[in-house]
Amino acid sequence: MNEKKAVPGIPDHEFMRGEVPMTKEEIRVISLAKLALERHHVLYDIGAGTGSVTVEAALLMPEGKVFAIEEKESAGELIQRNAAQYSLENVQLVPGKAPGCLEGLPAPDRVFIGGSGGQLQTIIETLAELLPEGGRIVINAVTLETTYQAVNLMEMNGFTVDAVSLSLSKMKKAGKVHMWQALNPVTIAWGVKGG
Repeated sequence: MNEKKAVPGIPDHEFMRGEVPMTKEEIRVISLAKLALERHHVLYDIGAGTGSVTVEAALLMPEGKVFAIEEKESAGELIQRNAAQYSLENVQLVPGKAPGCLEGLPAPDRVFIGGSGGQLQTIIETLAELLPEGGRIVINAVTLETTYQAVNLMEMNGFTVDAVSLSLSKMKKAGKVHMWQALNPVTIAWGVKGG
């Protein structure tokens, strides 16, 4: 459970979760790929939930720093516990709601938004000022409205945008046979500042 992987894709069952939302393993892997992380980057994980993206990103960026931004206290505790089981020293929990709690943090190179608490517009406007040229935002969305808003807001704020919609099914044993169990579709939208 505590061995460091050379590639992302920690199985979901290795994360402590409770009732807190979590970015699922396959979606997490693609989201991390779209972040295009480098070892020294600063990453904001906004709406960090269980910290599954935080943990995997921190493992990929041993010389960098991940700021896990989360307003729910129960989720914050899970983030800290999940980071501790991998002995991560490059993770810092930032309790609070973005964009207000971003003030005073080092400027990010990359940002992952797993949840915005209804503040997506102000978050993206703030990030457009904080990110350097070539900086990236990756947003996971489960609703059409959030997808539309994410793409439009990033474009309006000077980002070159792309997106992919993923519909995954996982094999599930049902008696003596195996069946496909569909997961909710997820859109991953990403933008490169000035790109």
